[in-house]
Amino acid sequence: MKKLGNLLLSKKPFREIVMGNTALVRAMIESGTEVITSYPGSPTPEIASSISSIEIAKRPFYFEFSTNEKVAMEIAYGAAINGQLSAVFFKSVGLNVASDTFMQLSLMNIIGGMVVILGDDPGLHSSQNEQDNRHYAKMSYTPLLEPSSPQEAYDYYLEAAALAKKKHIPVLLRLTTHVCHTKQKVSFSSWDGDAEKKESLFHSTNGPYIPITSKVIPMKTRALTNISSIENDGIADSFATLVNNSNKKQGIITMGMPFLSLLDVLSNIDSPPDILKLGMTYPLPKQKVIDFLKDHEEIKILEELDSEIEQMIKAFAFDDALTGLKIMGKQNIEDWIGEYTPEKITLMLSSIWPEMVKHLIPETRKGTLKPRPPQLCPGCGHRSAFHAIKKALKEEDITVADIGCHTLGHLPPYNMGEVLMCMGASPAIASGLSLNRGSRNIIAFMGDSTFYHAAMPSVVNALFNNHDFTMILMENGTTAMTGHQDNPSSGKNFNEPAEKIPIRKVLEGFGVQHIFEIDTYKQKELTSIVKEAVSLKGFSVIIAKHPCMLKLTRQNRKKKSHSLKHVEINHNLCQMHKDCIEDFACPSFSISDNGQIQVNKDLCIGDGSCRQTCPISAINYPSEEKTI
Repeated sequence: MKKLGNLLLSKKPFREIVMGNTALVRAMIESGTEVITSYPGSPTPEIASSISSIEIAKRPFYFEFSTNEKVAMEIAYGAAINGQLSAVFFKSVGLNVASDTFMQLSLMNIIGGMVVILGDDPGLHSSQNEQDNRHYAKMSYTPLLEPSSPQEAYDYYLEAAALAKKKHIPVLLRLTTHVCHTKQKVSFSSWDGDAEKKESLFHSTNGPYIPITSKVIPMKTRALTNISSIENDGIADSFATLVNNSNKKQGIITMGMPFLSLLDVLSNIDSPPDILKLGMTYPLPKQKVIDFLKDHEEIKILEELDSEIEQMIKAFAFDDALTGLKIMGKQNIEDWIGEYTPEKITLMLSSIWPEMVKHLIPETRKGTLKPRPPQLCPGCGHRSAFHAIKKALKEEDITVADIGCHTLGHLPPYNMGEVLMCMGASPAIASGLSLNRGSRNIIAFMGDSTFYHAAMPSVVNALFNNHDFTMILMENGTTAMTGHQDNPSSGKNFNEPAEKIPIRKVLEGFGVQHIFEIDTYKQKELTSIVKEAVSLKGFSVIIAKHPCMLKLTRQNRKKKSHSLKHVEINHNLCQMHKDCIEDFACPSFSISDNGQIQVNKDLCIGDGSCRQTCPISAINYPSEEKTI
């Protein structure tokens, strides 16, 4: 990591194979970005990982993980109206959290400039929906750039930063999962390394910065004028690329990752269509689009998720009274879903130009591999928690999930979590379910990072309105699902040690009367506590805690002095109750070919949480130990 940090700070031009997220960090350095904020969420965490490779004292910018995306957005905005070029990044649904602030940014005179980096997720690799955040650009009058590769991620960030500084505006840089994670040899420019820290430049006369009724109309006019100038001054045109294949009949308009998939497909075609690749998708380069439409008889628009570009292009054609032109967008429901891989684009082209791609249509093959569902890691404290909690609840009780590793508790055999919405929603949903609940108990699950991110208002509301349910707060001391980032109870932030903000003290400060605290490995005690908590009237909280074992085992491996034990099955005792497999469901256990339960030593971390699940104590430690 130190080597990467030194490379990112190189003052000379260089070329290196990096992923899109890493290329962004070099662009941040070269552009003179001074303040960067974030809340972790895939596919963007590797931006922070690359930042962490640079020694704190050598970083030419300030970076922090904020408690949520809205806070991150507001810190970046505050820095930008103070004259500092700033950036904020998060995943697709993070913009929902930040949208209350984001929707007003284009109204403001952001004197330092601000870049908002989005990691959208077509294909749902790590998200609860496939939302298309391009809608936000049009709705907020914010220019939007869409790179298709790590090289363009780097280039477009530099362009976005320059545009944001020049026009004092926010600029959206939308990357999708594969652009974030694809690796490419990227060409980087030089960096003088002598950026001076600016003085505070904020002054109310640069505003107004208060969007009240009397001020908003001129502020909105300014936002619309900026968008119009970007279109009319040729800025949008500069991001459009024509791939001229001398095909006056067929043309394709596309952008982002679909462009690369399309190139892959067309490399096997003798007479490929012309391509207009869009780099700025709001506002569109109107005249370039119209000229492309006029030059062709049939146009296919390839864009992942929603038909944003298709609608705008068809409006251009209508306004310009173009006749004899066939514009084809999405043909069926599947075109609105998932990533535009080469295989998918081939099938889409076959429905309109079958002769062109018929030799590329793959034969239908039946899959032979069984689906592999996601699962909790070996030794995860959440597994022990779910195993114990399930024994305390009635079948008709209602459990509400939240976002985090513990979301996987909704899968068999635990079946803990029948409702899920978004980060921090479970206490409020549980409050609604608790109204007229009859004899059914209501249990909401919550992670420690999510608690600080978005759950505290709904916890306060539960107390304020005296809602009757139990919240089980699954504390593992980290933001585990996105890469073990610190949270306010960790005792440190991204840059330095920090005072812990204990969850129990926060709850006590709110006035929660019934708080229980237990290590999840103490399964029998946890079962008893859950029974007691759900029997109480009003709001109660169980802090079910255990360190994230994936993080802990990695730390122990680095120490190279940790004694590792693997459990084993005493087959003389085992009566094949299968509780370890069917009820506890640790992936370390399986049934061997001879019908016996076996332990996969490559998966077992020897934590021993499984031992108490066996009704006849057939799971034991062997006498041998080894050091890792």
